[in-house]
Amino acid sequence: MRGLNRLPLILALLLAVVATSAAAESPNEWHQWGGPNRDFQASSQGLAAAWPESGPAKIWSRELGDGYSTILVDGGNLYTMYRGGDKEHVVCLNAKTGKTVWDNSYDHSPAANHVSQFGDGPRATPLIVGDRLYAIGVAGRMHSINLKDGKTVWSKDLWSGEEGTPLQHGYSSSPIAYGDLIIALAGRQQAKITAYKKDGSVAWESEPYGNTYSSPQVLNVGGQDQIVTFMSGTLVAVHPKNGETLWTFDLGNQGNVNMPIFLDGEYLFVSTLQDGARGLRLTQKGGKTEVEEVWSTRKIQFYHVTTVNQGDWVYGVTGARAPHFVAAVNIKTGEIAWRERGFAKSNVVAVDGKLIILEENGNLHLASASPEAFNVHSGAKVLEEVAWTAPTIVGNTMYLRDKTQIMAVNLGNKG
Repeated sequence: MRGLNRLPLILALLLAVVATSAAAESPNEWHQWGGPNRDFQASSQGLAAAWPESGPAKIWSRELGDGYSTILVDGGNLYTMYRGGDKEHVVCLNAKTGKTVWDNSYDHSPAANHVSQFGDGPRATPLIVGDRLYAIGVAGRMHSINLKDGKTVWSKDLWSGEEGTPLQHGYSSSPIAYGDLIIALAGRQQAKITAYKKDGSVAWESEPYGNTYSSPQVLNVGGQDQIVTFMSGTLVAVHPKNGETLWTFDLGNQGNVNMPIFLDGEYLFVSTLQDGARGLRLTQKGGKTEVEEVWSTRKIQFYHVTTVNQGDWVYGVTGARAPHFVAAVNIKTGEIAWRERGFAKSNVVAVDGKLIILEENGNLHLASASPEAFNVHSGAKVLEEVAWTAPTIVGNTMYLRDKTQIMAVNLGNKG
């Protein structure tokens, strides 16, 4: 009888083990700009240590229109945006084949002051939250879309009205979720950071700041969550529940897309074209955040590229114009361990202890980096110019795009 009394507990433990195993086997997902933690770090392991001369094996490729939105992954589907003719498209593709599952298209012209030199396609990356996809087009139109059937639930123009402030190179800020809120940079009403509820109503708005191309992120400083983003000429932190300004730090910023990197709950690395790189220390005292500049250098200018950190070091490609350098910078001290020539402007993603580097000219590289050395293991041309979209990596598969095509390649040990 004592054994029978323990049977429900044993069954519960077995079910827990099965559930845990199933969860562990579930595919990874990429629901936002920068991946699961918005830091361009993929969790895949056991990938190939080198590629053949032709590059990683191609799984599939297909045509796709103009745009730079990165590729999201949810279950067996991919989501991204592009322009085709006069219409803007939010599209869902089968991850294994690239075939279209649904395509939500709508008329959406660039703003009147838009500079078409770099194309008219969407720049921002959508966001998946629950059963919704939130996508913002090149002229600031935001859509809430049903993830399963692709139908629009609601839409609104973030740059509309007399107080709208459209940017010349298009809306490029990728939204972020905080709890039930969707936080985006709204050009209307003097460019405020704005939080939207699921039904599209406004939950809160920050004080007005100058408009920007940058994307917000969530930092936790001394136990307090903060929404931090570059605004025009200012780094701003606001309270995620009410939009109240927590602190600001003056910093030149025009066209910056590179994300700040937060280390050990204290050190914040930031870099812009105008002011170079800075190391800030954030501390909580008396319920307020104090911001101290620890170091600065003009030798590092991470601009509209992605960078990653491994421990105390940031790795990325610096310089707005040639010559460009792959560089290693210490977040805490500003020490530059090395700068290596030979790369065009590039986006960087970290995976399995290595770096994936995608140059704007379509060259793809597999490299390893440490403060002591930088080594390239493989390289091949896989895309055409302009390849400004950061790679997405889920499991053994990497998804890439340029302005005309999208593809999936195999990063595993077997082709």
